[in-house]
Amino acid sequence: MFSADIIKILFLFTFSSLLAIFWTPILTHFLYKYKLWKKEARQKSIDGKSASVFYNLHKEKEVGTPRLGGLLIWITVIFVILFFAILAKVSDNFWLEKLNFLSRSQTYLPLGILISASLLGLCDDLLQVSGKGKYIGGGMKFSRRLLIMIIIAGIGAWWFYSKLGWTTIFIPTMGDINIGFFYVPLFIITTLGCWAGGVIDGIDGLAGGTLAIIFSAFSVIAFFQGQIDLASFCAVLAGAILAFLWFNIPPARFYMGESGMMGLTATLAAIAFLTNSVFVLPIIGGLLVIEAGSVILQLLSKKFRHKKIFISSPIHHHLEAIGWSQPKITMRFWILGMIMAIIGVIIKLLP
Repeated sequence: MFSADIIKILFLFTFSSLLAIFWTPILTHFLYKYKLWKKEARQKSIDGKSASVFYNLHKEKEVGTPRLGGLLIWITVIFVILFFAILAKVSDNFWLEKLNFLSRSQTYLPLGILISASLLGLCDDLLQVSGKGKYIGGGMKFSRRLLIMIIIAGIGAWWFYSKLGWTTIFIPTMGDINIGFFYVPLFIITTLGCWAGGVIDGIDGLAGGTLAIIFSAFSVIAFFQGQIDLASFCAVLAGAILAFLWFNIPPARFYMGESGMMGLTATLAAIAFLTNSVFVLPIIGGLLVIEAGSVILQLLSKKFRHKKIFISSPIHHHLEAIGWSQPKITMRFWILGMIMAIIGVIIKLLP
């Protein structure tokens, strides 16, 4: 069965990638037909002050390149998981039954969070491309997005604590620690932290490559834990993201947008808990930590020191501003992301 499990994961990864590539022309036709892009580049930062550096770097690319590219990822994942679940129900063939990876204990929760958070991101993207909403540059008000994300995370935390009975977390060198009800706020905080790392979506190919690496790492962890359905789910996500990346490398055909980033980051938190890997998540997802941290440091410095640390934040925009080309930033971040993911996997799998 060991080889059958490997074949299952690799086949689903490949199937997801090819399927996503196959229907991308349909999606891009729709996005360009209805001109689903921002009408002007963002001119203000998250604190409401001028973002002139970002505007000058991105004013030409933001307008004319559609958002909502994240639809390619999560719609593909939903189709694949339902397709093989249905095939398994109507067939007695071993392989068709084997390829089913929809299971209550492993994939119900991350799938539900993926759909819920992605729909929230889709609403925000639609408001942005229409120029409506109260957020900077259009879009859903931040406090509203935050509240809904907390609700989604809260439901996920309740599922873990009440339905699955999870109360322990793994800490490297210390083993499993029982934290009781504190599992619930930890889940919510982790989900919000992953979402904050979504600021990495700002350069062609950067977010796609980073997330493909992270989900691939968690697929490896889930596999060695014997959670084959969850490993397959992570592989299908990684496969769909790689297909997205094929069309997102410079010059990008579309951007991921919140319709992809919100769903993927929230799902990442759920997968980290399902694999009991919360304390290695900051290592495996180290690039997300660096990106979110650079924004936090910038805001704190502007508030208390009244000057910037970075020319522009997140840090990848700072590197742009000092003259690094976008491909150079993206590829070096990918390399760094691979190294951090491998270190995280090693730490998690240590006996």
